[in-house]
Amino acid sequence: MSSSRTPRTALTLTIALIVAAVCVRLGVWQTSRLTARQAYNTTLIARLGEPQVPVRSLTADTAAGHYRLVTARGAMRYDRDIVWAPRMRRGSPGVNFLTPMVLPGSDTVVLVNRGWAYSPDAKSVDFTRWRERDTLSVSGYVEIWAQDCGAAAGVPLPALCGDSATRLLRKLDRRAAERIVGLPVAPYLIMQTSDSSLRADSVPARVELPILDEGPHRGYAFQWFALATIALAGGVALAIRE
Repeated sequence: MSSSRTPRTALTLTIALIVAAVCVRLGVWQTSRLTARQAYNTTLIARLGEPQVPVRSLTADTAAGHYRLVTARGAMRYDRDIVWAPRMRRGSPGVNFLTPMVLPGSDTVVLVNRGWAYSPDAKSVDFTRWRERDTLSVSGYVEIWAQDCGAAAGVPLPALCGDSATRLLRKLDRRAAERIVGLPVAPYLIMQTSDSSLRADSVPARVELPILDEGPHRGYAFQWFALATIALAGGVALAIRE
């Protein structure tokens, strides 16, 4: 081998190794995401397999109640209705209604995600059209407030969080929801699932149960490991050819 080709061969192998290392790292990352998704599915199957319980029986540990099937009955504060937006459903823009439910003997409201309604701009909606009965018995699963958009007390609500004037909530942030609702809000939400009242035009499309699948992570991991193999094989082949 000539002296001029030695650096070029070394450079070829180095680039191949770098590309392969990056692909392997991405493959390992997708594998870790697959493992996390499998653990999530295990928890979800266990929680959704348990019998329904009254929402008031949940403990203060929101993580323990996440995805539990619950029931609740209370007065609905449609005058404090807010929308969680933007929310897409089957390719159409819309919003989800978060309605405060007043449980008997409690000064803290539980927000009930009553479901989705179409909105051309994915934020504006006629609240009065989507009012249901004054008192509702609902069933669904528990969701928790998982985001912090910086809704600090004493300062205007950041646009990232929502808009109090239009009763719009952009992030599932409990403090932002309390600012818009104007009432103490429970540390969990009820995601109301399908019921027989869906035939009414004034009833939003109810929330569906979480999807149980592993996502695309296994396929992505395979692709990255395959690319790493191709990079190494191609680099060695070019080096031998040179």
